[in-house]
Amino acid sequence: MDRMFRVLGFWTGVIAVMAYVGNMEGFAVLFFAQTVTFVSLGYLNLSERVYIYIFGAYLTLFMVGFTYYTIFVMPVGGGSH
Repeated sequence: MDRMFRVLGFWTGVIAVMAYVGNMEGFAVLFFAQTVTFVSLGYLNLSERVYIYIFGAYLTLFMVGFTYYTIFVMPVGGGSH
């Protein structure tokens, strides 16, 4: 399970680099922070149960944040053109 957190760190790092190259600095910083978190958790060698609980908390936080953003922050119609 610790290897999977390092794999998550790798992919969030790839997404962060692509976002930075695409001039989306805020998005890139968010994913760089996730990369650091996932990689550091991957080297803690916790039990598999703790890794599952951490991942479940991460998914819950993501869904709450995503729902809040899409309902209250995102402009109607997807943005101005």
